[in-house]
Amino acid sequence: MRILGLDIGGANLKAADGLGFAVTRPFALWKDPQGLTAAIGQLLAGCGPADAIAATMTGELADCYSTKAEGVAAIVAAVCAAAEGRPVWVYLVDGRFVATQEAVAEPLLAAASNWRALAAFAGSLVPQGAALLLDIGSTTTDLIPLEGGQPRPAGLTDPERLACGELVYTGVVRTPVCGLVGSLPWRGRRVPVAQEWFATTLDAYVLLGDLAEEPAVGVGLSCHTADGRPATIACAQARLARTICADSSMFTLEEAHAGARAVSAAQLALLARQARLVLSRLAEPPGVVIVSGQGEFLARRLIEQLRLGVQIVSLADTLGTNVSEAAAAHAAAVLARRQGVG
Repeated sequence: MRILGLDIGGANLKAADGLGFAVTRPFALWKDPQGLTAAIGQLLAGCGPADAIAATMTGELADCYSTKAEGVAAIVAAVCAAAEGRPVWVYLVDGRFVATQEAVAEPLLAAASNWRALAAFAGSLVPQGAALLLDIGSTTTDLIPLEGGQPRPAGLTDPERLACGELVYTGVVRTPVCGLVGSLPWRGRRVPVAQEWFATTLDAYVLLGDLAEEPAVGVGLSCHTADGRPATIACAQARLARTICADSSMFTLEEAHAGARAVSAAQLALLARQARLVLSRLAEPPGVVIVSGQGEFLARRLIEQLRLGVQIVSLADTLGTNVSEAAAAHAAAVLARRQGVG
């Protein structure tokens, strides 16, 4: 039986079969909630045959839904419609797969369940001792303690996880620059940034070479730019310039690089503060850190900054870049197969 894992986010749809195939497609759920069924159907059409669907989600937080219960119900309905009669199982934050009716009846357990699936999968990679899962994606970061091969989270819901530092709402693509820095260096001074969505972390990491350019409009990273223009160095320079109310004629490439370094440093400092909070609660220091997500490069810098003498297990290195970026979908498929779901 081939089980396909789905991770339905607010900005991306991800699918994986747990056997090495994985794909990520951008989809702005908050802009087009009525188009979710069709978007999932298109995603499934490119995944090959599947006998059952194992779903996780975070898209219920999108502001097109008035409550999480409404979002969970809408996402479950869209997955079921796109599945065209195939069984659909939903993963909950307590580690269970349930039928769709139960997921809709327990929306706060179904909501934002993808981190728990990934943590359960990651724990199986380190069955002994203390470890840490460090997943940095396009939008958020998860810092999940693992002990004896099992997740040991201090919180389950998003607010609880934010409060304890295990969820940090910052990522390497979609985080607004003005949410990370109050000013940028320019011509020997610090200039306050406009509190406007002019540029994102995507621009900083394209400028620094950590993320590859995407010159085509509406493809890949270019779907997530602040102004809808391509994810190129030239456009990133212009967007970053706009954060100090300048333009690229007033903001050289060298100045853009300096600004990008400042943005990256601020994001790293934020992650380091939250990581120290999580690490302070562990009974013993982790011996292994499992890194995954689009921001694995930043995860490695964080480990170095924290001076953790650990073994690093990279999902990109062990399973491939596509799987690492869709790690929660991969985890859902693996866990469903292990639990005999379907």
